[in-house]
Amino acid sequence: MFMLANLVAAIAGVLGLVLTLYMYIVIARALVSWVNPDPRNPIVRFLHNATEPLLYRVRRAVPYMGGIDFSPLIVILGIYFLQSFLVGSLVDLAYRLR
Repeated sequence: MFMLANLVAAIAGVLGLVLTLYMYIVIARALVSWVNPDPRNPIVRFLHNATEPLLYRVRRAVPYMGGIDFSPLIVILGIYFLQSFLVGSLVDLAYRLR
């Protein structure tokens, strides 16, 4: 049982880390968008390629708000929810399995 508990705890830790890193990438993308970046810059291309698939889906689902893009905020709130609910639930499950 301890091995399964450790596996679930490790999955929770990795998932929490991945979600945190992606949240930082979304924040960086939002900040870079304020300064009109060079689209040929490899960092800008990475930020765009890493975040655009999810941000595009959120933009399609959220109504137009007069020129302000709330999709990064919605994605960050979604990540926070996943960290609180999913990662927290996995950690609780790991403790119960011990």
